[in-house]
Amino acid sequence: MRHIFLLTIFLCVSLFSSAKKSDICVLSIFDEINSSSWEVTKGAFEMAEREKADIIILHINTYGGELVYADSIRTRILNSRIPVYAFIDNNAASAGALISIACDSIYMRSGGSIGAATVVDQQGTKQMDKYQSYMRSMMRSTAETNGRDPRVAEAMVDEAIQIEGLIDSLHILTLTSDEAIANGYCEGKAEKIDDVAQRVCTTGYTIKEYQPTTLVMTKGFLGSTVLRGILILLILGGIYFELQTPGIGFPICVSIVAAILYFAPLYIDGLAANWEILLFIIGLILLALEILVIPGFGIAGISGIVFMFVSLTTALLNNDSLDFSNVSSDDIATSLTLVSLSIIIAIIACIILAHYFFSQRAIDRKSLMVLSTTQKSEDGYVGTDEKVNDSLIGQTGTALTDLRPSGKVDVNGISYDAMAERELIRRGTTVTVVSISTSQVVVRTSSHS
Repeated sequence: MRHIFLLTIFLCVSLFSSAKKSDICVLSIFDEINSSSWEVTKGAFEMAEREKADIIILHINTYGGELVYADSIRTRILNSRIPVYAFIDNNAASAGALISIACDSIYMRSGGSIGAATVVDQQGTKQMDKYQSYMRSMMRSTAETNGRDPRVAEAMVDEAIQIEGLIDSLHILTLTSDEAIANGYCEGKAEKIDDVAQRVCTTGYTIKEYQPTTLVMTKGFLGSTVLRGILILLILGGIYFELQTPGIGFPICVSIVAAILYFAPLYIDGLAANWEILLFIIGLILLALEILVIPGFGIAGISGIVFMFVSLTTALLNNDSLDFSNVSSDDIATSLTLVSLSIIIAIIACIILAHYFFSQRAIDRKSLMVLSTTQKSEDGYVGTDEKVNDSLIGQTGTALTDLRPSGKVDVNGISYDAMAERELIRRGTTVTVVSISTSQVVVRTSSHS
């Protein structure tokens, strides 16, 4: 009797287990592949693992996007312990093709297509061969991992690859759903997610579509390559313009907020380490000391710029302290390019804006820095200090304070409010009055007179 009882329990458990429904996590990839796509993908896979899902289905309809994020998504799929299936709903082009090929199985809607994975820039111009070579190798290795013909994957990138009966050597390969099935790049047709689920689940299923949180979407937005470049511009621009005016003002606030927005998502993701953020702060302090305290421009200023450059660059890399052995050369090149271009653009923008805002011509044109309202003496307004008049033009004096561009100068033993016409003027420098502006004198260094 005891054996019969145990056998009955075993059969009941077996029947219950076999009837268990499969839990399916669905992730939709409908937009351009970018930092937001990567953050959403990470969130979906974490949810699937946390809730012990049996299957992940990627609902794909995209024309591609940024290769760096497509590669990250591809790697996450290949390393997933949960089987991943792709449902191509019309299009899986370029980066979308790479992501699809990384999946364990692919299903396509009738009339759908996959391919056209040539690397292009934002204007659609084909990139140089080294980028095509890198993409070919990724497509080939991804196809090989999942038992698909690597030559077909390469033909999606390189028009020089010819496959008899499929593609000549003049065009980039794009497969229809029927062609994909015939060449082992599609397991079958499906018109909706439920069709895919019914094919892969024999005991029923439950579907839960991943909905990204506000935090995930915010991290994705802040991780945009373009936005990071803009934040670097704001960091450097805010520092520059704050140093041109005394006190703590709006420019430095902009710089601080931009630095927080730059480093915060990188710190949360474990990319920006404490030492990299500290390096940025030290660089900022050294630069401020060079400009505000130490005369001239020497070791402190150069060191500050180098520290800030290294900090902004390494914060983008997945390095372990000073060990960069696991960081690819392409990631390093991308980070260096982003930071370098942003700094160059920031310098050019600062020079142009400084010339506009701080030049005498801008003031004469009643720019945004000057009130345009006329206050007439007959209306009761008192004129400016009478000691400031045209007789001062051409006379020399000494800067009593640093002029950034405003400050004070001494002319003939009398202190005047002054403004530098051009570059910053250090305290103690001999200056020449070149013009009068309301109640202050406009000066330049005597060497430029």
